[in-house]
Amino acid sequence: MSFNISIGVDIEQIKRFENKTLENSARFLNYIFTQNELEYCFSKSKPAMHLCARFCAKEAVYKALSEFNIGRISLKEIEILNKDSGVPYINLEKYPELNIKISISHTKEYATASAICYK
Repeated sequence: MSFNISIGVDIEQIKRFENKTLENSARFLNYIFTQNELEYCFSKSKPAMHLCARFCAKEAVYKALSEFNIGRISLKEIEILNKDSGVPYINLEKYPELNIKISISHTKEYATASAICYK
C-alpha cells in the first residue's frame, strides 16, 4: 500500500491586507477569495487579519499540492471554511481524493498557516 504525504507552510504580514476593502480592492479580493470567504472575513472586526490568515492557508495548501504534481490550480479553488466549532478546513472540489488538514494562526503583525496533504 502506497501512502503519499506533503506539507506546506506560509507566513505573511497582516498589514499587506489592511487597506483592502470590497469597494477599493474588489478585483484583487475576488481573484483570490470565494464569496463565502469574503463574507466570513468582512463579518469580523479586523478583516485584514482573517484575509491574511486565509491567504496563508491557501498558499500553504498550494505548496503541499505541488508534491502531487498539481500545479494548475488557482488560489480561489482552494476554499478555506470553518466548521461550527470554528476549526478551519479545506474545500477543494477539484481533487476530492486528497485529504488536507490545515492549521492557521496569527498575531497582531503576522499570520501563518501549515497544511498537510495526503492520499
